[in-house]
Amino acid sequence: MAKTKKRELGDRGEEHAVHFLKEQGFSILARNHRIANIGELDIITKKGNEYIFFEVKTRDVAHEAEYPILFSIDARKRAALKRACELYLIEIGRQSAEWRVDAILISVSKKTGSITHIEHMENILWERYY
Repeated sequence: MAKTKKRELGDRGEEHAVHFLKEQGFSILARNHRIANIGELDIITKKGNEYIFFEVKTRDVAHEAEYPILFSIDARKRAALKRACELYLIEIGRQSAEWRVDAILISVSKKTGSITHIEHMENILWERYY
C-alpha cells in the first residue's frame, strides 16, 4: 500500500526530528514504538537519567495560521501519550524512572518542501505534576 502525502510528510518530519535531537545530545532509544491498544511513541530518548518521549508533529506552514500545530496534541492525545509512556516504562522495568513528554513541532513549506521552523517544546504533559 502506497504512503499518503500526509504520512510521507510525517515520516520526513520524524527524520528531521531525530537529526535535531542527536545534535542536541539526546540518545535515541527507539522510534515508532507501538503500545497495544494505546498508540505509538514517535521517538524515545534518554538524557542523563531521564526518559524523554517525543511527539513529532509536522505541518505545512500554509495551515499554521489557521490551526497552530500544537493544537493537534489535544487532551485525548496527551492522555494516550501519558498512558503509553507509563506502559513503556513498565515494559522495560523502569516504572519509577524520571520521565517527561516533549514535542517537536516542524513547519514545512509546501512549495519548496523545505523545513522552515523546528521548535522543541518541553514537558507538554505538565498537568501530570499536579
